Amino acid sequence: MKKTNFYHPKFIPTWILIGFMKLGAKLPFSLQVLIGKSISKPLYLLARQFRKNATINITRCFPDKSPLQIKTLVKQNFEAIGIALFETANAYFGKPSKIQKLATIHNEHYLTDALGKKQNIILLAGHFMPLMLGGRVLLLKYKIINIYRPQNNLLFDQIMCQNFTDNGANMIQTKNTRAIVKAIKSGIPVWYAPDQDLGKKHSIFAPFFNIQTATTTATARLAKIPNTVVIPYSFIRTNDGYQMNFQPPLNDYPGDSAKENAKRTNQILQNQILKTPEQYLWIHKRFKTRPKGEKSFYQVR
Repeated sequence: MKKTNFYHPKFIPTWILIGFMKLGAKLPFSLQVLIGKSISKPLYLLARQFRKNATINITRCFPDKSPLQIKTLVKQNFEAIGIALFETANAYFGKPSKIQKLATIHNEHYLTDALGKKQNIILLAGHFMPLMLGGRVLLLKYKIINIYRPQNNLLFDQIMCQNFTDNGANMIQTKNTRAIVKAIKSGIPVWYAPDQDLGKKHSIFAPFFNIQTATTTATARLAKIPNTVVIPYSFIRTNDGYQMNFQPPLNDYPGDSAKENAKRTNQILQNQILKTPEQYLWIHKRFKTRPKGEKSFYQVR
């Protein structure tokens, strides 16, 4: 890192945050969860826009829930956000021995079988709160490629990339399509999470929780690369640690219909979300892009 870039006074708050993260990564898991839940209470009160986004998303996705049930789930989601501060700290600064003890892996043979066959692998994931830590757990045993969106804070982005690179990851930005294609062809598993609103240009509308949702078509396009398999993958927090789960590689994917491909991708992610809805990234404006003539859910009224 260049001192002229990152030791400017404007980065002092970020350096302080990094210091706290290093200390936080040393705490026992149970204490991290306890403190994370405590942090969530002021976050819930102060992060008004995020609270609004989560409430709108959950209300739309779970129309059968009562207002009280929705409020409870939003609060649980903020608890997951508070805990995620420590999960991110663990991902960047946690000792391998500690991380390994916390994680249990299920159905790993789907990944190892594909590696044994020398197939190109796309690990299809969703944006759950512990996602950064999930990437670090994978790196304990495998070299992987992370497809990521750069952070607005340049110092924090540098720290993130440096720590994952130091642990064996290859970091590629979401907009670098040529590098992503080359990475997939290399045979190194590619961690890919398509459940973000990227606008209309590279998306198609497909149902997600019965809502027509702008869904990237890149997943299916990348899966068309010869000898490529898509393996759904999830990483969630449990009462005593974390659970990583691999599902069977998708059969007959991608198909001829772009809409059906997008629908299938969304359904896989939806099924994962339903298992632990409180841990999903509901604060993201997932439904911001609407079909022509339909107003955004998030417009100020």
